[in-house]
Amino acid sequence: MEYSFPRYLLSKQSVDDRALNRHVLDSLKANLPAAPIRIIEVGAGIGTMLTRLVRWDVVTKADYILVDEMAENIQTAWDWIPLWAGESGLSVERSEENQLRVFDQTRDIRIRLECADVFDFIQKNKEPADLLIAHAFLDLLPMPESMPRLLALTKHLAWLTINFDGVTSLEPTIDPALDERIERLYHATMDSRVTGGDSRAGRHLFGHLREAGADVLAAGASDWVVHSMNGKYVEDEAYFLHFILHFFEESLTGHSELDTAEFASWINERRAQIERGELVYIAHQMDFLAKV
Repeated sequence: MEYSFPRYLLSKQSVDDRALNRHVLDSLKANLPAAPIRIIEVGAGIGTMLTRLVRWDVVTKADYILVDEMAENIQTAWDWIPLWAGESGLSVERSEENQLRVFDQTRDIRIRLECADVFDFIQKNKEPADLLIAHAFLDLLPMPESMPRLLALTKHLAWLTINFDGVTSLEPTIDPALDERIERLYHATMDSRVTGGDSRAGRHLFGHLREAGADVLAAGASDWVVHSMNGKYVEDEAYFLHFILHFFEESLTGHSELDTAEFASWINERRAQIERGELVYIAHQMDFLAKV
């Protein structure tokens, strides 16, 4: 199987749609200032959150700055957002090499694509946003030292979504002891990244936000729950599951606490479970809306 990170981001749109906490989302809608608003999204990938906010009529008029350090993601966003807009009945304009506008009679979103490391972008950003978005991103950063720097990007709200919080479940069980060991070691790799990260980032964000001087307006679970229906996964969620196993494989192959052949057999059986429509995947996460 060919592993494409942009396709993974596309494949998890439907997973995220179900997962995002509606209580926190309602609080976001209730607290947004009058349009037009300025939005900065860090770790924005290919723009799926932007399109979601338009689809869900959360944002109708905005300047939206989409920041991601992977050139492949930015290039995919440049190609995919206009394609999505056209399929959604929106008009599209391109200006310069990194600016888009998607609009119709009621919606007008001006988009700037920034290929940059988040901390480099923070240093050069001159105007804070009304809303900062970090989606499935904060659990990859060193905390708590990153939080005050991130919050400098907003003068009002921060919507911080899909923050992993220490529970991964794959069913059906293959071997209880082996399953538990693999889950434990996989979480440990998140805690030992040289670039930072936290396998319990969700629960720890309460303290990190408080220490950075922000008030939590709303918080709640945003768990990924993926299962088949009548033996088939919806949308491209089988690919999403294969990519999750790819993360396991990349993180743990060659680990000193795992037998190489046993782990390879475990991965192969999990992949077979996907092909048979049997695998159920659950990851516990947390969403936050904070005011600075």
